[in-house]
Amino acid sequence: MKIAVVGTGYVGLVTGTCFAETGNTVTCIDIDSSKVTKLTNGEITIYEPGLEKLFLRNLKEERLRFTTNLEDGIKDAAIIFLALPTPPGEDGSADLKYILGVSTQLGNILNPNDYKVIVDKSTVPVGTAEKVRAAILESGTKAGKKLEEAFDVVSNPEFLREGVAVDDFMKPDRVVIGAGSEKAKKLMGDLYAPFVRQGNPVIYMDERSAELTKYAANSFLATKISFMNEVARLCELLGADVDMVRRGVGSDDRIGKRFLFPGIGYGGSCFPKDVQALVKSSTEVKYDFKILNAVMEVNETQKLHLFPKIKNYFKGNLKGKHFALWGLAFKPNTDDIREAPALYMIEALTKEGATVTAFDPEAMNNVKRTIGDKISYADNQYVALKDADALIIATEWNEFRTPDFLKIVSSLKNKTIFDGRNLFDVAAIRELGFHYESVGRAASSPAK
Repeated sequence: MKIAVVGTGYVGLVTGTCFAETGNTVTCIDIDSSKVTKLTNGEITIYEPGLEKLFLRNLKEERLRFTTNLEDGIKDAAIIFLALPTPPGEDGSADLKYILGVSTQLGNILNPNDYKVIVDKSTVPVGTAEKVRAAILESGTKAGKKLEEAFDVVSNPEFLREGVAVDDFMKPDRVVIGAGSEKAKKLMGDLYAPFVRQGNPVIYMDERSAELTKYAANSFLATKISFMNEVARLCELLGADVDMVRRGVGSDDRIGKRFLFPGIGYGGSCFPKDVQALVKSSTEVKYDFKILNAVMEVNETQKLHLFPKIKNYFKGNLKGKHFALWGLAFKPNTDDIREAPALYMIEALTKEGATVTAFDPEAMNNVKRTIGDKISYADNQYVALKDADALIIATEWNEFRTPDFLKIVSSLKNKTIFDGRNLFDVAAIRELGFHYESVGRAASSPAK
């Protein structure tokens, strides 16, 4: 099948590459000519484990190509995916200007005699499919074309987790297709058939329900995270251990083990934006979504949960203190720093007169572009420790889980660690002589 993907960001590039991997011919379209040139020349523009190998293979086999020309890119496509940004506005609503802008262009380009399926792949508010259809029809009418039978609009939300997006796409838990047209359903079913050969469901529904499904799923997961972070705070006050509580709760199959790890809040491109957008949609129909308002409030405060502990340890004065920071990305296996808790920690520390040297395996260039020389950057995790008064851990990269503690001891001024991701066993690190504070567990001072 011939496919077009409009937008070569995170979702667009993964989508286009994975569809090409199953034998489709995919044209990816982007207005950024420099990005298109890089991709055409085999230079991948995002970090995602496993993606580059598929990208280079399909580029070589000429199943994957890139262009800035929308008309040329969609000319032969049976299905056109819109994988465009929907950034949050000041009021939390999703900004649809990019999607509707392309929809207007499509109305000028589409041929009344060449049926196509237009797919909203971006995360969009309920009612967007109708707005896309209206925009295409309006611009088509202005161009003197009757397009009512020339296309259908489908909602096909993505459920990709950064760091494991290729596996998520190639082996999806489920595929959600919101479509009212049997013709569109058939085309979409054929396209996804290679991905669900093991029997994972393709769930057909109306467009509005599909749009809401994505927001509801991400908001529920964000709620689990914030709930467990609240439990962790309570553990600290009551003298309980959140790791024990988490295991006890997660063994209930009605609840499950995933998304129950406490930490310093969620970030990234999806959870913060999607929770805000669902609350905004609720407000527009005069519904007060109390739980999600609380989720957002908890998450904002959780990002700085370690900061009072750090300040208290240094007796309220951080001026002149120097900190090593391990982790800048909002989660491991990505270079995404959007809403990353590490950035909030950096802001709080430097505002108090402290300095920071950070290390992250993938995200340092993105942070440099964002905050420049506000902090220093190290070539590896151990160089970051040199002459630091304490180590702060903000991202749970695997390489941080079993470090060389002798190197840590030899580089830090004080054997002090503030761990926002609960990487280490409290008793074991106590025996090593560290002052160690984490989330939802008792602070541990050196054994005497």
